[in-house]
Amino acid sequence: MQIMGLNREPGFWFILGGEARLWLAAGRVPEGTPPGVVDRPGELFDHWQGRPCYLLDLGEGEPGEGFAPLRSLMEAGDEEAFRLAGRAWQLVNFRRTHRFCGSCGAPSVPSTREWAMVCREGHTVYPRLSPCIIVAVRRGAEILLAAHRRHHQPVDPMYTVLAGFTEPGESLEQCVAREVFEESGIRVTNIRYVASQPWPFPHSLMMGFMADYESGELTVQEEELVDAGFFTPAALPRLPPRGTIARRLIELTLAAIEGEAS
Repeated sequence: MQIMGLNREPGFWFILGGEARLWLAAGRVPEGTPPGVVDRPGELFDHWQGRPCYLLDLGEGEPGEGFAPLRSLMEAGDEEAFRLAGRAWQLVNFRRTHRFCGSCGAPSVPSTREWAMVCREGHTVYPRLSPCIIVAVRRGAEILLAAHRRHHQPVDPMYTVLAGFTEPGESLEQCVAREVFEESGIRVTNIRYVASQPWPFPHSLMMGFMADYESGELTVQEEELVDAGFFTPAALPRLPPRGTIARRLIELTLAAIEGEAS
């Protein structure tokens, strides 16, 4: 059962508005009740540094000044604040998108016992999680990196590792092999799990892997990628920010390459 309740003691406030935007005070998650922003109680959803964390959704409209994208916490290197903000956003997004029961069509309301939405017939739904793999592929002294179409910018594009959602009836390892082949035409081997990271855009759970090149010629799937290539540690493009599992997988692969070369 999830922690729930109204605020009763000072704590951290995760105040969300618009599309994944968070109210920050001097770039940090505020403590106490920020004046001029909160006029109603928040809900207890977690604890941090021994203090409660409160969640408040101001709605889908433009929240105004003082709000910043969740990613700003990650880019600032505040990993635990980003994780908690991501959890808060996923809970908010879940409620916003489950206002009606998918079974009977009646309005749904938040459960008083747990993080769930319940209709008048008692049908209960829980926050959605979408399992997703992300993988760094190594070929000898090179790493496979790609510029993804969904966040491509022509000037100084960011290159990262390959990723994709798991399909029904598919293991994580099968998903790794399929996604790599679909997006790059490459077959991989020696697939091994590294770590996971919740990713709140909008409700993914990223499971990170490393794999080795087995065979195939690089063929870019144009619907997903703008470009892809094998890069050496000495000639890397712009990489994703630290704090992301993508950057961690890249750095682990580069460290292994450089360790073998020394």
